[in-house]
Amino acid sequence: MDFLAKKYLFTPGPVPVPPKALLTMAQPMTHHRLPEFSEILKEIRENLKYLFQTKNNVYFFASSGTGAMEAAILNLFSPGDKVLVVSAGKFGQRWFELAKTFGLNPLVIDLPWGKAVKPEQVEEVLNSHPDIKGVLLQACETSTGVKHPVKEIAQLTKNRETVIVVDAITGLGVFDIPMDEWGLDVVITGSQKALSLPPGLSFIAFSEKAEKLSEKSTLPKYYFSLKKEKKAYEKDTTSFTPAVSLLLGLRVILQRIKEIGLKALFEHYQVQANACRAAVKALGLKIFPEVPSESLTVIEVPEGVKTGELINFLKNKLGIIFAGGQDHLKGKIIRITHMGDQSLFDLLVAISALEVGLNLFGYQVELGAGVKVAEKVIFEHLKHRYF
Repeated sequence: MDFLAKKYLFTPGPVPVPPKALLTMAQPMTHHRLPEFSEILKEIRENLKYLFQTKNNVYFFASSGTGAMEAAILNLFSPGDKVLVVSAGKFGQRWFELAKTFGLNPLVIDLPWGKAVKPEQVEEVLNSHPDIKGVLLQACETSTGVKHPVKEIAQLTKNRETVIVVDAITGLGVFDIPMDEWGLDVVITGSQKALSLPPGLSFIAFSEKAEKLSEKSTLPKYYFSLKKEKKAYEKDTTSFTPAVSLLLGLRVILQRIKEIGLKALFEHYQVQANACRAAVKALGLKIFPEVPSESLTVIEVPEGVKTGELINFLKNKLGIIFAGGQDHLKGKIIRITHMGDQSLFDLLVAISALEVGLNLFGYQVELGAGVKVAEKVIFEHLKHRYF
């Protein structure tokens, strides 16, 4: 990287971490069984309820988000249980792989990557298989940027014994996912997305309906046992050694979220997404997902552009880090996150870098055309909000 270049992280996890959280996590280590740490845990747990918009307990593990996905499987189901998996990308596939690994019987709605599931597709399978125990899906599929209709699907499971299990790892804290209001049974997230922390923490909340189902689960569990965590929760501690430094950083982030307020936070991400998509269209490019999430913008790369070389050049020479596609989408898309410690004007850096990169690697666009449109979206937002 050029020694004068400043690094900008625009990947959909990990994301930029606020300086205050970084400094807090760099403090001397404390012990996790001290009374003062228990007080910190109590504060974190109450603020997590605010983020999840639930009255229920929110548990956490020292793991990536996949750990909480595994915890959902282990604590809800038994071998042979039938579950419905919505698979529309890399992480929908992960639900299927987890279900198969632990001996469940997964039925799959297999969609082209970038497509959103339709509620009637889910309803049809539920009607055909009334013994389905759970519907497993993403709020936002990180690999494609598509947003699934979680609220509408929750209406389908509300009056059934079936639970809805939502991987909201790239959604919670970005757009509105009110757990209790929508009747969601399990909501999962991770630290390295909208929570603006390094990877290493996963979170899971169960509804009363999900807790009742968990009492029948016979799958073996040890570290990911919610029964153990619930006992520890009631004593203001954790079952096992927690990720102390990450939790101290989380405390700062949750305080910040409460100070900003969820409504203002969601508005911020919406403006970023709107500005980025307007810029992409102004450059003559296409948005990849059918129903795009506010969490990230996923762009179809024009034919002839060597995407890998473009991404590597921006990263290695200019310090601008975008994400490419996964599996069969490798070389076909560019993913630009809106999560983490980003201001509205950081987005202009991303768009400017995209314009320069495209011109250097074989696709001619008017320099400044995307930036101009994005700046106008930001201007209109600021004018409306403050003037």
